[in-house]
Amino acid sequence: MWPFSRKGPSGFSSSSTAEEVTQGIDANGLTAIVTGASSGIGTETTRVLALRGVRVIMAVRNMAAGKGVREALVKEVPTAKVDTMELDLSSLSSVRKFASDFKSSGHPLNILMSYGNSIHAFQRQHRTTVCHKSLRPFSSDKSLAGYNEENSKAKYSSGAAYGQSKLANVLHANELARRLKEDGATITANSLHPGAIQTNLFRHLGFINGLVNTIGRLVLKNVQQGAATTCYVALHPQVKGLSGEYFVDSNLSEASSKGKDPELAKKLWDFSKNLTK
Repeated sequence: MWPFSRKGPSGFSSSSTAEEVTQGIDANGLTAIVTGASSGIGTETTRVLALRGVRVIMAVRNMAAGKGVREALVKEVPTAKVDTMELDLSSLSSVRKFASDFKSSGHPLNILMSYGNSIHAFQRQHRTTVCHKSLRPFSSDKSLAGYNEENSKAKYSSGAAYGQSKLANVLHANELARRLKEDGATITANSLHPGAIQTNLFRHLGFINGLVNTIGRLVLKNVQQGAATTCYVALHPQVKGLSGEYFVDSNLSEASSKGKDPELAKKLWDFSKNLTK
């Protein structure tokens, strides 16, 4: 990506990397769960958090891949505190088992990062479940953006479903932030857009994947830049105390009008709660 992007108020830009936005931060004593940590920006996030002293739990569907990534990370960062735990976000039973196993581990939970809502989760099965930031699932077979009908095979679009899951992440974070504040809890919840990144996300979409690989180096972020905003929100002192906010390029930003809709956020929360009773 073009390296001379204009810096925002935070002092960082779209070309800033995860290492740069966390430079000098000592995060020893913190524990983070990172979903989707076995590839792409999930792996880079895990690496940088471990580099800064965070104990990282890699929540992965493919344990073999996760263990391979963990071994490589520990080899690069010998002091890294990284563990792998199995989590398939398309399975409620897997989500519940993961939550139970983590609770039994005795580790605190300071940071929860959701990278698992990928387009491939939707391709694995038509009716699926994705996990949001508080391990509360939301079924993707209905839209909360005004469509209220079953997403039948004839109408199903993986791209639309993927977009809905991202909107749901923003809405959920906002509603969670509101409820935490209402309860007087000193816990923050924020959402972000990592940017357009050159990863293997589109590997099953032939033409698009080819296009991404051809022009991606010029206009898309690399993985190190793609992980920056998440690491910034997780660790940087500038974000301390902020909740219910939306970040882009390691700076405060504005979500879409739907993303800021409090009624839609409440509807999502209630919808999720009813599905998971």
